[in-house]
Amino acid sequence: MSAKAPSAAQKRRRSKWTRDDFELSLLGLPAFIWFVLFSYLPMFGLVIAFKKYRIFPQQSFLGNLFLSDWVGFDNFKFFLKNNTFGMLLRNTLGYNIVFIVLNIVVPVGLAMMINELYSKRKSKVYQTAMFFPHFLSWVVVSYFVYAFLNPDKGLLNNIIQSLGGERVMWYSEPKYWPFILVFMNLWKGVGYNMVVYLATITGIDTSLYEAAMLDGASKWQQAKYITLPLMKTILITMFILNVGRIFYSDFGLFWQVTQGLPNSLHKVASTFDTFIYSALQGSTPIGRTAAASLFQSTCCCCTILLANFIVSKIDKESAIF
Repeated sequence: MSAKAPSAAQKRRRSKWTRDDFELSLLGLPAFIWFVLFSYLPMFGLVIAFKKYRIFPQQSFLGNLFLSDWVGFDNFKFFLKNNTFGMLLRNTLGYNIVFIVLNIVVPVGLAMMINELYSKRKSKVYQTAMFFPHFLSWVVVSYFVYAFLNPDKGLLNNIIQSLGGERVMWYSEPKYWPFILVFMNLWKGVGYNMVVYLATITGIDTSLYEAAMLDGASKWQQAKYITLPLMKTILITMFILNVGRIFYSDFGLFWQVTQGLPNSLHKVASTFDTFIYSALQGSTPIGRTAAASLFQSTCCCCTILLANFIVSKIDKESAIF
């Protein structure tokens, strides 16, 4: 006999607020409050990007905001027509593309190698050693970098001189810094990304590898036909999330590690974030810096939607939404 369809009374009972619903809502309440206070309420300030913000006597922030002149998209035009916009766009996108590729390829490779270690103790030691830099702030890291690259007493210059070479003025030579910045980003982030991918690998059914070994599959064939295909979902998810921040840069990396971004490194290390920070420190009107920040956010929103749309057309199950 076929099961009876639920009656209207049963449907009403199921739609009632239950104790489980209350407990789950209570658990989610702190996160909801946090997003409202720090993510949604500050969005009101976006109107500054469309105004020539001025400070009037005896007026609060909201009073100044409402009394300031509306300039429409003039602040955006100033930012887009700035002489440094092309250079900022090139650096921001260029570095982020390299970061995205390396922060997928290198951590995945390391995760696969560590997963093959027979000694679990050595595996934990390697994971901890590579994960540790993730907890260091860029301020601390910048002092380590300066100890290596100091023009007078830096460790790297001491090694070069001991080998018969000449000192290098690292903070005055822009040609070295694209490699330094890429290396530092990879060094600091590879441990965290590796742990994420390693957790995925350890969740794969070991019977698949045992069957492959019985069929004579090599380690490379096991990785190619078992590990990587089963990691597809997490790889695509991480890729989409990283693409969503492609117009942002790690301010600590580009500002702290370069010791305040000196003029000699301006063309190779300046990004949208360092430009906005420098503008806020100077005499640039706050409306223009707000326009630059809103431009970043809008572009990132478009890129993550575009990336997710392309993925959904190729493999709908791998898309985030």
